[in-house]
Amino acid sequence: MSLKLLKSTAIVSVMTFVSRVSGLIRDVIMANVVETGAVSDAFFVAFRIPNFLRRIFGEGAFSQAFVPVYTELNEQNTQEAKQFVAATSGRLGSIVFLLSVLGVAFAPWVIRLFAPGYVDEPEKFATTVEALRIMFPYLFFISLVAMSGAILNTLNRFAVPAVTPVLLNICFIVTLLVFVQHADDAAQTLAIGVMSAGVIQLLFQLPALKKEGILVRPTLKKNPGTTKVFKLMLPAMFGVSVAQINTLINTMLASFLVSGSISWLYYSDRLMEFPVGVFGIALATVVLPGLSKERQRGTPESFSNMIDWAMRWVVMIALPAAVALALLAVPLLATMFQYNAFKESDVIQASISLMAYSTGVLAFVMIKVLAPGFYAQQNTKTPVKIAAFSVACNIVLSLILIGPLKHAGLALAISLAAWVNAGLLGFMLWKVSVYRPSKGWYLFLLRIIAAIGVMSVVIVFLRGKDDAWLAADLWSRVSQLVQIISIAGVAYFAVLYLLGLRPHQMLLRKPQ
Repeated sequence: MSLKLLKSTAIVSVMTFVSRVSGLIRDVIMANVVETGAVSDAFFVAFRIPNFLRRIFGEGAFSQAFVPVYTELNEQNTQEAKQFVAATSGRLGSIVFLLSVLGVAFAPWVIRLFAPGYVDEPEKFATTVEALRIMFPYLFFISLVAMSGAILNTLNRFAVPAVTPVLLNICFIVTLLVFVQHADDAAQTLAIGVMSAGVIQLLFQLPALKKEGILVRPTLKKNPGTTKVFKLMLPAMFGVSVAQINTLINTMLASFLVSGSISWLYYSDRLMEFPVGVFGIALATVVLPGLSKERQRGTPESFSNMIDWAMRWVVMIALPAAVALALLAVPLLATMFQYNAFKESDVIQASISLMAYSTGVLAFVMIKVLAPGFYAQQNTKTPVKIAAFSVACNIVLSLILIGPLKHAGLALAISLAAWVNAGLLGFMLWKVSVYRPSKGWYLFLLRIIAAIGVMSVVIVFLRGKDDAWLAADLWSRVSQLVQIISIAGVAYFAVLYLLGLRPHQMLLRKPQ
């Protein structure tokens, strides 16, 4: 079981890594083609709104509610599972289609709500509204993509869903290189590229569904499983989307700051999301179906062991990644983005928010492992209560920190709120005896901290001064950054090995 989980996690991680690398390439091109300012801010605001709804109706709340129910039905009766998929896709499609229509019709009011600071800038406001109108139907296609991906993940077909986001990045890159440079309105042109990507991603997943014999015609017939999913989904809509809710709240506040603030937050968030996406989402994608199956088998010890196994991997990978992001903020941003339209001042401003975001990387990944501990048991109420408190903390902290720290204060507020969320999720799982940390955590943490200490010394010694990075050419930056990351990574894992941590100790242990 453990080797199978590791193999599945590795497959998703590799595919997600390809997706994230292509996403970084997309952002590098974006930073060089579209100048950081009013136009880029307009697009990012417009893109975040359907993207936020995608997280709710796609891989967020919907998937968390869908996977346990589908797993249960698929193990009992394949035909019932197919009927369930047909009814669920029909209802989901109807809902997101209606939302897309309403989003297009009421786009000006949506922008007034999510970017109130734009109301006093008519040109920026109009550009954002038109971009949103073009992109809103993306919600319909990408929600069905996410449902298809959830089905394939449950059937242990992890590769296709994991690589699907690459298609969005390819469409984005083609739009930037071929069309944006000759367009009158860059934001609207990019919106067309995003919309096209939604259609292409859905078409890409259909053959895999057909091969598994689960490509069925959507229906609006009533189905008890579908009703159960949407009942579970309502509270989960808030619980699993807390990070996106916090981001939208901070986008609202950032719209009152100087032009460029939203873009600085976007680029720093993209780098922060790299380790979260490559490892955290990959691990969560594999863990949820596994936990759902353990619940069906009625083995609480195995359920707890799986969470514990995932948490050890989270700490071993996410914690050093967070430290490295903070120490290499300027080198990373300069190497990735500082060419043509992205200036030195943009690097400095984005690096400040990246350092703030890095304090929450471990918490962001922990949430992706701990929340499925509730959803696999079809308990969506506890995470939503915790999420509500977390959002309240973010609002209060954002209002406190935005004054002295500007956009970086908003990034720090999200990170601190994530720690509140992760801490309460872990505490509640422990309180109800769903998760009991196994023996050896203290020694494990000491090894990790010691290894990170050595890694940090290596990075600080090799990185040099920020001014040198800002003045260097592309190849100097790339070669030096690769060298630093490689040496620091080897140092980290070498220290872990010397301190007695062996690969077999990271396997999932069976209950005694």
